[in-house]
Amino acid sequence: MARLLVTGGAGYIGSHALLALREAGHTAVVVDDLSAGDARLVGDCPLARCDVGDAAGLRRVFSEHGPFDGVLHFAAFLSVPESVARPEHYYRNNVGGSACLLEVALEHEVRAFVLSSTCAVYGHPEHVPIGEDTPLRPINPYGASKSMVERMLSECEAAHGLRWAALRYFNASGADPQGRTGECHDPEIHLIPSALEAAAGLREGLRLFGTDYPTPDGTCIRDYVHVSDLAEAHVLAMDALLAGKTLGARNLGTGVGRSNREVLATVERVTGLPLPVQEAERRPGDPPELVADPSVARRELGWQPRHSDLDAIVATAWAWLRKWKGI
Repeated sequence: MARLLVTGGAGYIGSHALLALREAGHTAVVVDDLSAGDARLVGDCPLARCDVGDAAGLRRVFSEHGPFDGVLHFAAFLSVPESVARPEHYYRNNVGGSACLLEVALEHEVRAFVLSSTCAVYGHPEHVPIGEDTPLRPINPYGASKSMVERMLSECEAAHGLRWAALRYFNASGADPQGRTGECHDPEIHLIPSALEAAAGLREGLRLFGTDYPTPDGTCIRDYVHVSDLAEAHVLAMDALLAGKTLGARNLGTGVGRSNREVLATVERVTGLPLPVQEAERRPGDPPELVADPSVARRELGWQPRHSDLDAIVATAWAWLRKWKGI
């Protein structure tokens, strides 16, 4: 079993991956500056409070807790609207921080690196579902920053032999079915937990951004994949890299698109509560439709989403919100 460094392990997807890694028998050490994460979500794993852009701090972590066989990198800013408003903030953190982490990891002879990436690298794709051969044309700084990190990994492979995978998520959603971790952004930025907060009366309604897209009901279409399924894919990818396989960029989704209106209807059905909705203008940087072709990840990794039915996604997110907020 491997000894692994998990950056951003106190965050949403990172904490779920941490559970999956430990269940698979791996040992993990978490690096997180806790600017967006919560220390309670790492359980009893060692936690080093450190920014991934702090080279001296990272070197201390590697010296005190290493050696590490691999790195799983989740630490990044992730809001599309914020990236449009503050692009320099995203390039400094997502690209600069990743470059610093890569430099220190290579100094310490890390063999495998798994990046938390995104379907935002594709921008406005000409065809859906989206395969990995779709041109990378990000339309917002968030997607562009992840695309740059993917390129860095490819070039580090050529220069240093680093084996890597960039897992391009579509819409991560849901929460651990056992209620051990979940989404806890403050403020919440994603559709499903925001809608659940509105249904529970924790916010003044929900703003539905864009109702005039060229889609059947006028709202954005996204591919929702359960966060526990994403976590399992990270374990499979790291195991494959440590076994000597080459992966590169791979899509993680279900291949099924759901519109924003469908999601909101599911929230009302699962909670049994009315959802106050206010229609609003489109947000900058939001493509009309993003749906994955996940066939390569399924074939190469044997990955099969098991929790990604939309009702199950909303139900686990609802159970987590009620536990986390005490409602």
